[in-house]
Amino acid sequence: MNDKNNQNAVSALLAEYEKAIIELQYVIQEISQDDLIFTVDQETKNPDCKSIQTILSHVVSSGYSYCVYILNFKNKNSIRPEKVNRSSIVDYINDLDNVLKFIQETFAIIEDDALEECDTSKKIRTSWGQLYDIEQLMEHAIVHILRHRRQIQKFKTTIKQLH
Repeated sequence: MNDKNNQNAVSALLAEYEKAIIELQYVIQEISQDDLIFTVDQETKNPDCKSIQTILSHVVSSGYSYCVYILNFKNKNSIRPEKVNRSSIVDYINDLDNVLKFIQETFAIIEDDALEECDTSKKIRTSWGQLYDIEQLMEHAIVHILRHRRQIQKFKTTIKQLH
């Protein structure tokens, strides 16, 4: 059983992750279905950054991926759900709630002293080749949401100017 007094760093990471999710949900809550699927960036070669829909699908999928990296690192075989493009903001808000629950469940098995690791042979290698300890991976996960929230805010401004 986890000693809650030994969970200050884990609690802080989870609180910041939850804050980032809530802020993203606030930014997207009023987006219409038409604006959700509108291709804002026709020039990008990144399929995850063409519309608010593709960005949100990427954010949700990535949220699961970070946990799956950690679970597999802890020898808890886990598979990331398939990326799904949703047709409504309500679905994305629910997806983000589910990602948050999955993160909380994942961190139920993580103690503060497991967060930092200096030995590179004991770090998590991501699909993009970066090595992270658990804390670094979660810090990346939090900033990932913040960066895409900012991108969505810019997309909303662009769409508004086009209407």
